[in-house]
Amino acid sequence: MDSLFYFVPVASVLALAFAWIFFRQMMKESEGTVTMKEIAQYVREGAMAYLKQQYKVVVIVFIVLAVFFAVLAYGFGIQNTWVPFAFLTGGFFSGLAGFIGMKTATYASARTANATSRSLNSGLKIAFRSGAVMGLTVVGLGLLDISIWWVVLDAFVKDADVSQKLVVITTTMLTFGMGASTQALFARVGGGIYTKAADVGADIVGKVEQDIPEDDPRNPATIADNVGDNVGDVAGMGADLYESYCGSILATMALGASAFFGNEAMQMKAILAPMMIAALGVLFSIIGIFAVRTDEGASLQKLLKSLSIGTNLSAVLIAVATFGIFYLVGFQNWWQMSLSVVSGLLAGVIIGKATEYFTSHSYKPTRKLAESSKTGPATVIIGGVGLGMISTAIPVITIAVAILLSYGFATGFEFSPETLRYGLYGISIAAVGMLSTLGITLATDAYGPIADNAGGNAQMSELDPSVREKTDVLDALGNTTAATGKGFAIGSAALTALALLASYIEEIKIGFGHLAQKGGELAEQFAGLAKASITDIVEHFNISLMNPVVLVGIFIGAMLAFLFCGMTMNAVGRAAQKMVLEVRRQFREIKGILEGKQRPDYTSCVKISTRAAQHEMIVPSVLAIVAPVLVGIILGPAGVIGLLAGGLGAGFVLAIFLANSGGAWDNAKKYVEEGNFGGKNSECHKATVVGDTVGDPFKDTSGPSLNILIKLMSMVSIVMAGLTVLLHG
Repeated sequence: MDSLFYFVPVASVLALAFAWIFFRQMMKESEGTVTMKEIAQYVREGAMAYLKQQYKVVVIVFIVLAVFFAVLAYGFGIQNTWVPFAFLTGGFFSGLAGFIGMKTATYASARTANATSRSLNSGLKIAFRSGAVMGLTVVGLGLLDISIWWVVLDAFVKDADVSQKLVVITTTMLTFGMGASTQALFARVGGGIYTKAADVGADIVGKVEQDIPEDDPRNPATIADNVGDNVGDVAGMGADLYESYCGSILATMALGASAFFGNEAMQMKAILAPMMIAALGVLFSIIGIFAVRTDEGASLQKLLKSLSIGTNLSAVLIAVATFGIFYLVGFQNWWQMSLSVVSGLLAGVIIGKATEYFTSHSYKPTRKLAESSKTGPATVIIGGVGLGMISTAIPVITIAVAILLSYGFATGFEFSPETLRYGLYGISIAAVGMLSTLGITLATDAYGPIADNAGGNAQMSELDPSVREKTDVLDALGNTTAATGKGFAIGSAALTALALLASYIEEIKIGFGHLAQKGGELAEQFAGLAKASITDIVEHFNISLMNPVVLVGIFIGAMLAFLFCGMTMNAVGRAAQKMVLEVRRQFREIKGILEGKQRPDYTSCVKISTRAAQHEMIVPSVLAIVAPVLVGIILGPAGVIGLLAGGLGAGFVLAIFLANSGGAWDNAKKYVEEGNFGGKNSECHKATVVGDTVGDPFKDTSGPSLNILIKLMSMVSIVMAGLTVLLHG
């Protein structure tokens, strides 16, 4: 078993090595003309300046929270003493993954534009391999962080009972998941506000009011818009999916330790299995990345097919290998557990295909949405909202079926309190399966913003129009793959959140153990509860729908999803208003901009987005941390379970709706820009631009932030379980 574990850090190093190789290959390519290099440098500097400011704010928040955890651990003795350190490393690695991905993207965009001038395949290869740097960095750093903490805690956690030691180690490791979630939320919310404020401002004044093309160098907000693609869609997304990836593995490890409590050999097998699946997923992702290529003049359908070849190959390989993993580590029901993983993989594929169908302009829904522009922007908005609502059905049913199947396979389809732990482990391992090939699925997602920036560079550098046409094809594909990536993240969040509910109960039991060690009249009762089953704890706190405290928690959790979205939407709106006013001012006061005789003041627009994002991201992000703490203090564990269930139910469906509506509006605009319904600068085009601006915060700010909100509330609840038990035990 020990020798199998070392395959995990080896896989992480391999992922990071290939990320470095792809990065070096990209850097050897030419950035093109002097103008192309100059524009790329503007974007790089703006992105780095924003990230520097964001990290200053995040560091302060992390220091405050780490000190708070240290007080709980060392002052009150109600928390593991390793928690503050694990929390900090989770945030650090999450931020590092986003930073590396963004750095790569800012160097790749001009090189992609230059390569696209040679051939479509060359442009796709550079953009996709640069996106793979992000994908492989995320999985490499994730597995490295998990491996390091496993080795450290195994060496330093001292407990006479080995079974209890494994539970303590795995639940402590969940804490660095909270660090990753906290950093991811700041990155997603801040980056989302930045990019959409710039994007909306540039579109409203540039496209609609002044009739100038997208990414036109005469538009003062165009550099800020391109910077935003990197800080929001790359750095934010990298931190987001790092958190999803680690969260699914850590939750499964914690559940494995508790599900087989008392059987040390089985505990180790259940802990090792998700790490092995993730490690093999790295290898198969690399194989899939090398399988992606296309022909010159390929249509959007063919480009989608070429990317699908890589992702599907990786998925099939990991599905087959999973049977060998469970057999090798020694599960008696190895083929049943493997089918739980396959359930997760298939759910991910179905969600991806459903997202593609509802958001790609290769299919009827988005084409019908584009056609609705004939009657103006109002019908585009109505159609996009309706499309997004309808699109929730397939992913929700898919996840529901995956939950039942993964639970059923793990328990032999015996749905009883005695099999609850094993069933929850099956659900959790399904989430690991869904994200096991994240190395390549994230590459298809991160590739999108690179292609988008390449198009901007081509436009601003005044390259041959055919180059922009090719980058637009790559960009439209990127919109679809980005929506698919969001679907994966949201689906995995739903499966992982269920596992985290069970992990919360386990942390409650550990809290009872801390209280028992303190002695007192109830020490014996606390000691008994520390060894109780999940159903016993549920009964002790009366966690049922007949308990009004649970119902109150459900309502609060559902409300928080909408409150959070409303706050982030309004934040984008306020920031966009400032951007619109600034762009209008420059067109009005700086003579010669529209004639191309005077260069706009790009810097002022970058500053507006930066300041707005820094200011606006704090309250929504802090809300996600404070709400579970307050509910735990006031309502106790029953209220917290309700909160997490309500947040999961409402947040999951709302996130799909927002992501798919936004993706469809964006691609409807792209479909018109290709020459349909009057093409660029027509009334139909202006109507779809309005739809796209409404969809921007839907798909790139509020929607993707929700899956982090769901898991962060769970992680915060787990970390604060000791305090909740102290007050309500």
